[in-house]
Amino acid sequence: MTRSPLETTYDDLPSELPIFPLSGVLLLPRGRLPLQIFEKRYLAMTRDALGAAQRLIGMVQPTEKETTQATNNPPIYKVGCAGRITSFSETDDGRFLVTLTGVCRFAVGEELASVKGYRRVAPRWDGFARDFDDPTEVELDRARLLGGLKEYFRAHGISANWEAIEQAPDERLVTSLAMICPFEPSEKQALLEAADLQGCAQLMTTLIEMALLADKGGEPARH
Repeated sequence: MTRSPLETTYDDLPSELPIFPLSGVLLLPRGRLPLQIFEKRYLAMTRDALGAAQRLIGMVQPTEKETTQATNNPPIYKVGCAGRITSFSETDDGRFLVTLTGVCRFAVGEELASVKGYRRVAPRWDGFARDFDDPTEVELDRARLLGGLKEYFRAHGISANWEAIEQAPDERLVTSLAMICPFEPSEKQALLEAADLQGCAQLMTTLIEMALLADKGGEPARH
């Protein structure tokens, strides 16, 4: 049940994409996002995606942090990331446990008619073809990033396998940390919309240092 996201090429990207609006959740190209699907409309979305050639679902964030059950179609940010279902299983009580592997970011175009309760958009892929390029080296100040990260995790009560973190290649390190750190939704969105991995790494380092400064009672930098 596992296939590589590299089997999806830029030319394979679809003109219609189901979307899963989820606040505070970030998916980046080549990142891996585990999801537990239980709501009826998203179970239908997952089944339909599994039956499609590319198995793609678009992860987007609502622009409003708090949504209610009555808000079926909250406004969403204009950039998301499509992920391919690269593994899945179904539980005895009917839930799906899936892993999405990030393929390519997209700009949200026209919203299409919903299907079985889930939302769909006409994605615009132009401008994100570089997401398919082989990862380039990142000029990363690892000592600065990891030093701040240890203090940040300690302040937020987050445990981590530091040996694995310290041994991770730069791209995997930046992508994984951007996805798992408990940044605000707007900050997650800024990381997603960074021009490249270098920009994402620099912004993430800044966000960590701003959070630490705020925790110490300092005035965070404004930008």
